[in-house]
Amino acid sequence: MSERVNISSGAPWEPIAGYSRAVRVGQFIEVAGTTAVDAQGNFFGEGDAGAQTRYILDKIQHAIEQAGGALSDVIRTRIFVTDREYMMEVAKVHGEFFGEILPVSTGVEVGALIDDRLLVEIEASAIIST
Repeated sequence: MSERVNISSGAPWEPIAGYSRAVRVGQFIEVAGTTAVDAQGNFFGEGDAGAQTRYILDKIQHAIEQAGGALSDVIRTRIFVTDREYMMEVAKVHGEFFGEILPVSTGVEVGALIDDRLLVEIEASAIIST
């Protein structure tokens, strides 16, 4: 079995809830649902879905790099928005990051995220090329 590597963002709620920002097993990296909140609980891009998406994708990229991968290794993203009206703005920023990589992607409107200030949450899956 391949070694498991857990990547933490340093957020205080990770050990409370029992999760990691990302996990790598062998060539596979999974990144947890990621929002526009830093490890100290500061919110970014309040009221701006595009700004939140950019912050989130930067966090995802950092987690993947910490796990030994690159953004180009991403094969899937899952996007959750609290209002489908945000999707085009979110999609444009997603395209800035993934326009040449072209992972499969799912966009879903949800009733709410964990805090009303959060408009977007994104997950990612990557496979590191050998």
